[in-house]
Order: sequence, then C-alpha cells, then structure tokens
Amino acid sequence: MMARRFGKPRRMAPRWWAPRWLILSLAGSVLAGLLAACGAGAAASDSANVLTLYNGQHEQTTQALVAAFEKKTGIKVTIRSDDEDVLVAQIEQEGSRSPADVIYTENSPPLERLQFKHLLAPVAHSTLATVPAKDSSAAGDWVAVSGRVSVLAYNTSKLKPAQLPSSVLALASPQWRGKIGIAPQETDFQPIITSIAHTYGKATALHWLAGLKANAEGNVYPDNETLVAKINSGQVEVGLINHYYWWRLRAQTGASGMHSALHYFAAGSPGYVLDISGAAALASAPHKAAAQKFLAFLDSPQGQRIISSSDSYEYPLRAGIPPHAGLPPFASLHPDPADTVTVLGDGALALSLLQQAQLG
Repeated sequence: MMARRFGKPRRMAPRWWAPRWLILSLAGSVLAGLLAACGAGAAASDSANVLTLYNGQHEQTTQALVAAFEKKTGIKVTIRSDDEDVLVAQIEQEGSRSPADVIYTENSPPLERLQFKHLLAPVAHSTLATVPAKDSSAAGDWVAVSGRVSVLAYNTSKLKPAQLPSSVLALASPQWRGKIGIAPQETDFQPIITSIAHTYGKATALHWLAGLKANAEGNVYPDNETLVAKINSGQVEVGLINHYYWWRLRAQTGASGMHSALHYFAAGSPGYVLDISGAAALASAPHKAAAQKFLAFLDSPQGQRIISSSDSYEYPLRAGIPPHAGLPPFASLHPDPADTVTVLGDGALALSLLQQAQLG
C-alpha cells in the first residue's frame, strides 16, 4: 500500500499557547506511541516468521524437512514431537488456544479425527494438487505426504516363502500358534483391523483379533521396532508391520545382520493396507500463512526428495520422485483399493475392537 501524502495544513483556528513542559510532555507521549507502534509492527513481522509444528512422524526425517524449510523460507520452526495420538488429544484439549500451527502424523486416522471435530483449516488447492487426490482428505482439510504398506516380516531361518499366507486372515489360524508376535498398541496396526472389519464385518475382525492374541502366546510387544527385532533374532517367526520398520533395522544392522525378510500379501486383499502419512494446518493456527507454506513444502519436489532419501524408508507420493534405493517400486505395490482414507476413518472402530479383544 502506498504511503498517503499530506498537503500543507490549513489554519482552522487562532494560534494557541501552551507551557513548554506541556509541549515536551505531549511530544514525549507522541514519540512513545510511535515507538510502541513501530515495536508492535516489528513484533508482528517477527511473529510471521515462526511456526509451531506438532510432530508425530519420525523425528530425524522431520528435522531434515524443517532444516531445509527454514533455510528456504527464513521461517523458524519449533518442533514438539510425541506419539500422534498424544498430540491429537493435546490439540483437542487446547482447542482454539493451541499454539500449534501444523500437525504432521504417521497415519491418516488422527487427521480424520481432527477434521471430524472441525479443528483443521482447508489446505491450499495448489498443495492438494501435487499428490493423488485419493490419498488426501476428501474434504480438503489435510494433505497426504508419504505412504507405506502393511506386510508380514518373517524369520528366514525358520520359514520359507512358500509357507507364508496370502492373506492376513490366515494368521489367526491354529497353525501360527506360538509363532507370531504382535504390537497391538501401534497406531499402524489399527488400519489393518479397520480394513478387515470393512470387508468382512466387525464380528470377523473381532474373531481375527482373538485368534492373533491366542497365537501370540504372550509375545505382545510395545512397538514395531521391538517386534521386527524379535523376528530378526528368531524369538518369534512372523509379525505384521509396516514395511519401513524392516528397512530401518537393516540400515542399523547392515545386510549381513538381517535374518528376516518381507512378505507381501495377495494383491488387493483386505489387511494389505496403504497407510498414508499426512499433515494439516490447524483452524486456530496463529501463523496461518506460514502453516500453508510448510504444507506446500512437504509435497514440493525438495521436500519429497528429502523423504525419499531419509531413513524413514517411506514412499514419496508426488509423481516423479523415486523411493529410497532398494525399495520395491511404488507401482509394484497392490494394497486393497477399498481402503481409502475415508474408509479407514478416525480409528475409532479399530480402537473399540481392540478393547473388546482385550488388546487395547
């Protein structure tokens, strides 16, 4: 906006006299007001260059993304990392007073939960257009960033590929008793349950969970990192994980330290799920413009290449960005197409079934 120009003021009244002390006092007040206004303007300007990110994704990958974003934009990002379900509960509790501008999660159900409660702001259309529409919010309130698939990890010393099931449902059969480990508290596990319930009904999903629990025989672990390590060491023979946990263990131990492999289920079978990691700006975001810039950066070519080369081993979703070297091509994956982010929902159904099975 151009500065306003003022002409020479017209004399509207006779000149008046005031004591020197009053003139100085008034001048001081005016000067103080101008300085305060300038200070407030500077503070507002500084405030526009900050961002608070609630991060439920892998910290190393997020830190790499944030460092590149800060360098590119000059916007300073404060990261608060925790489990995605903890962060969602915190946002719900904070409401419109939340300091968060953006939330970045491993899975879509937490974002759907916030969307259902009208706590998210619409994502810019230009950002949504950079990734497949089916992977993002149907309402446009959060955007997909990366993906991974549910697979079966197995110990190669104890099992051969021909012995492995084509469907996740088979894991509840008695032949797997004492051979399987599970990590039911992992948020990655919930979409598998929802997928089965969507196709076969709640009763079948609950029966499947009961079978898994019986077959695990106490081999219940707090997270997928522990589960895949137990499989690799031979303490259990198989376990359901997202593919990237195996790849991350391989990066830590080296190829010679791996005594396990990944098995992909039959194309399109229920429980073979593409899990979407996504991000959203909060409706109450104190720095709305900066929040939209961060979302755009995550799906920019630079942001997607950072994800592709990171140790999270997730698939970038922007076309033309290849995955991490060694990963099967994204086009070779054939998860159940019925398991859209809308079908997977907010995770409430899976949590309810886990509680009924006494696994939650």
